[in-house]
Formats: sequence, C-alpha cells, structure tokens
Amino acid sequence: MIRRLITIGGIIAGVFTAVWDLLSRRSVEARQDQAEGACWWRRLLKLAALLAALAFGGLLVATSGIIPIKASSGHWPITAWFLHFSMQRSVATHTLGLTAPALDEPSYVLKGAGHYETGCAPCHGSPTLSLPRIPQRMTPPPPHLAQTISMWEAEELFYIVKHGVKFTGMPAWPAQQRDDEVWALVAFLRKLPGLDAESYQRLVHGEASAHSAVPPFAGLLPPEQVPRAVSESCARCHGVDGHGRESAFPKLAGQRFDYLFASLQAFARGERQSGMMEPIAASFSLEELRELARYYSSLEVKRPAPPRPELTSNIQRGETIAQRGIPSQHVPACAACHGPNGVNRNSFYPELAGQHTDYLVLHLTLFKQGYRGGTAYAHLMRPVVESLTAEQMRDVALFYAWPQGSATGVTSN
Repeated sequence: MIRRLITIGGIIAGVFTAVWDLLSRRSVEARQDQAEGACWWRRLLKLAALLAALAFGGLLVATSGIIPIKASSGHWPITAWFLHFSMQRSVATHTLGLTAPALDEPSYVLKGAGHYETGCAPCHGSPTLSLPRIPQRMTPPPPHLAQTISMWEAEELFYIVKHGVKFTGMPAWPAQQRDDEVWALVAFLRKLPGLDAESYQRLVHGEASAHSAVPPFAGLLPPEQVPRAVSESCARCHGVDGHGRESAFPKLAGQRFDYLFASLQAFARGERQSGMMEPIAASFSLEELRELARYYSSLEVKRPAPPRPELTSNIQRGETIAQRGIPSQHVPACAACHGPNGVNRNSFYPELAGQHTDYLVLHLTLFKQGYRGGTAYAHLMRPVVESLTAEQMRDVALFYAWPQGSATGVTSN
C-alpha cells in the first residue's frame, strides 16, 4: 500500500511539473505577444490545462482505490457540514412557492401516525423507541426526528418526505402521485416533538394496542380468530372490527371478499398507488392477503350514527346522483355498481354504503386527477368522475355515508 501511494504521488507530481513547465513557457510567449493583443486566449488555455491536470490527478486517486467508502469511518466534520448545508439550501430553493394545507385536521395526524410507526420509527426512533443501533451505523446516521423536526418548515418536510435525500438511506415516497399521504405524515411529524410515550401510543395504535399483546398460555388457547397480520399491522389503522379509526381510514367490515383480495394484490404490485399501503401489502404472502380479505369481509356491518340535520339537503342531492345519475353530465347512476340495492352486482365492485365521507371524497378526487389505480375495473371510474364537481362528489359521498331506505342504514350484499 505504501509503495502504491508513493508511486501514485510520483505520477501526480510528475504531471503537475510537466504542466507547470509548459504553462511557464507559454506564459513567457504570452508576454511577448501582449503588444499584439493575443495573450487572452493563452491565459484561457493555461486555466484549461490546469483544470485538466487536476481532473487527471483526481481520476488517478479515484482509480487507485485508496479513497475509503466504508460507513464505519463516518464523514469528516467539514464533509458532514458541506453535505448538510447543501441539503438545506436545495430544500429551501425547491420549496419556494409551495404552500402547506391545513395540517391540524385530526384525521391527517392519525393517518400520518399510523405510517410513521411502520415506515419511519425503525430508523428515526419514537417516544417509545430510542434510536435503533443498526441505523445509527449508517453514514450519515438518521436523525432523531423528535429533537430535530423543528428545524424544518412544513413545506420543507413535505419536499424531503416526498423526494427523499441522495447519499443517505432516506428513500423517496413510493407513490409520487399521493401528495395527500405525504402531507398526512408531515402533519404527524409536526406533532411528534410534543408527544410522550403514552400519547404517541394512543395516536399510533388507538384501540389496536389492546390487541397487540400476546396472551399468556397462548399455546393452550384455541386458534385465534383474528389473523396475526390484523393484530400486528392492519388493526392499527382499520381496527380489529374493520370500521377504521375515525374518518382517517376506510371501513373494511362487510366489504366484498373479491374486491378486498384484488385490491390488496393491486397495492402489493404498486398498481393502486399508496405509499402507506404498498410496503405493507407487499410484505404479506398471497395466502396472508387472502386471509385478510376473508377476515374483514366476514365482519358485521354496523349502522352509522344519524347524520347532522344540516346535512339533510346534501344527502338528498347525493341520493339523486347515486340512484339516477346526472344525464346532462353523462354521469351514470352509482347504485348500478355500488348499491345500495338488491341487484346482483360484480363482486369486484366495492360496497360504498356506510363508508366514511372524507375517504370517498378523497378517492373520487384521485380518480378525477388520474392518480387512482386499483383492480382490473378501476378504469371504469375515471370517465364517470371527469365531469363531477367537488360539491357533487361530496353530496354523493354524504349519501353513501348515510344511505337512505335501508333498515340498517348500510348494506352487506
């Protein structure tokens, strides 16, 4: 190794000496030609030759293999400062003109909390998990977000979460079309510094925390009715009963098996865009996805609470759209595919009765924007929503949240 370094050093020194001699001779000639006004291009040539020599020297160093790339050595302080400074300036420049939406919406925070536990805490820690040891051996190590998140504005956090950071372990968001999911995570990150272990657990797990513990004498008990994948992962967002946590997550109870199974596969393949669902669905086997679909489709559908009186007119307008469509806008009746009625429909079409209003509005909007994939029948929705206004989408979503004319308020066909 020492002989290699001496040899390389000699080569570099020889190159610099030869270049310097050449440039010196050129410099004498340039002074002689100054009277004729022909020295400017010689100075330019001198600069180009110097840069070429530096580039050649850098190439020799790189090809020699003496530059360490091992993460165990860390960065020099000047290197770490330069990289972080460059990152700060890049983020500040690329977020000019970006404006964050209202981030205090509870459903936004809940949605972000559910993903943080799965996708972020293993590297960045949480109030219930100190910084994991293995990620801390990365170069640079992932920061403890609870202590550093206040350094960034909401718009800057959005840019970092969505696009990731080069030369680090921070990946880009898997579904670049889903800005709503990225903003949800940002909403949670802004709350993170003020959370203790108890409040963090309540936000992340909710009722699911009670089902995550393994009961004593588990081997003596009959086989569990709740699949392990539900208790360890899905219940955190969708609940063990399949009714979702508030309006942040969709209700899965009583949904059709074929639709659920096909949707989970679409998530796993990235054909239905979601940076939150894709990595979770992709981690399960086909049989586990089938078991999840079977479990949630078998659950009882609960009647929703009565709607607020001021929503009556919206629900009535939504019922008209759902049952008759809007012929003038070439919008067919929603009930033909999604109920509620007693018609025998394609089992790959989802039941919408009793679903959260905000969830329906979000996905109608995603269909209209062209950002919503799904099963083999998802493309049928795009021309339907093209001419719907935001108000009409909300009206029909309100109707499906509280469908009229049903004994239970929902259907479970």
